[in-house]
Amino acid sequence: MFSKEVVVRCESGLHNKQATYFVQKAIEFDSSVWLESGNRKMNAKSLLGIMSLGIVTGATVVLSATGADAEAAVNALETFLQQDVY
Repeated sequence: MFSKEVVVRCESGLHNKQATYFVQKAIEFDSSVWLESGNRKMNAKSLLGIMSLGIVTGATVVLSATGADAEAAVNALETFLQQDVY
């Protein structure tokens, strides 16, 4: 298992299009990927799960993954949370 604490820097947080692109990126990896905010942990490959977390700019989240490409998945998603992708 590989995990990392990340501060969300994208202006829109994880809502609407940004959340959709985040989930699409997570699906690219074979590993099980999770996003944790506060005391809630959701599957990063679930759009409804990610949107239900209500993550805003400046929030600190924990990205974690288990599997062969776990470290690559966490690092790619961390980079994703640092920018807006519209």
